[in-house]
Amino acid sequence: MIRSMLAVLATGIAGQVAAADLHIDVEVPRINVAEYHKPYIAIWIARQDQTVAADLGVWYQLDDGPEGEGTTWLKDLRQWWRRSGRNLDLPVDGVTGATRGPGRHELRFPVDAPPLAQLENGDYLLIVEAVREVGGREMLKIPFRWGDEAFSAQAAGEHELGNVLVKITPH
Repeated sequence: MIRSMLAVLATGIAGQVAAADLHIDVEVPRINVAEYHKPYIAIWIARQDQTVAADLGVWYQLDDGPEGEGTTWLKDLRQWWRRSGRNLDLPVDGVTGATRGPGRHELRFPVDAPPLAQLENGDYLLIVEAVREVGGREMLKIPFRWGDEAFSAQAAGEHELGNVLVKITPH
C-alpha cells in the first residue's frame, strides 16, 4: 500500500518537473528615426488557454521621466497588462528591469529556479510583446512543449522586434 502511494506520488512529481533549462534571445532592432525611444518589452509564458503561466521579463523605464513614472505606460503593453501586469506589485524581483537598447539580449532560466520550478510538462506559448513611444507595437508567439526534450524555434519581428529565439536544453 505504501509502495503504491509512493509510486503515485513520484509519478505526479515527475510529471510536474521538467529536466530542462530555458534560453531566450530577444533582438531589439536598430531603427533609424528622428525620435527614438527604447521599447517597453514583456516576455511571458502562456498556457494554451492564454492564461499566464510565468512572467519572465518586463523591461520599462524604471526612473521617473519628464512625463511621469515608467509604470504609467506599462498598460501600453496591452496583452501582457490585461493578463498579468495589472495584478502585479511592481517592481518584481528577477522579472522587471530597465528598457534595453538595440542589440541581442539573452535570458536564461534554470529548471529548478523560479519561474520555471512550478511549470508542468505540456504545451505553451512564449510571448514577446513590444511597444515604443512614437513607434509601433508588435507581439510574437512561439509555441513550445515543456518537458525533457530538446527544442529550438525562432520567430522574426517586422519592426519593433528582431529575431526571437527560444531554446530548451535538457539536462
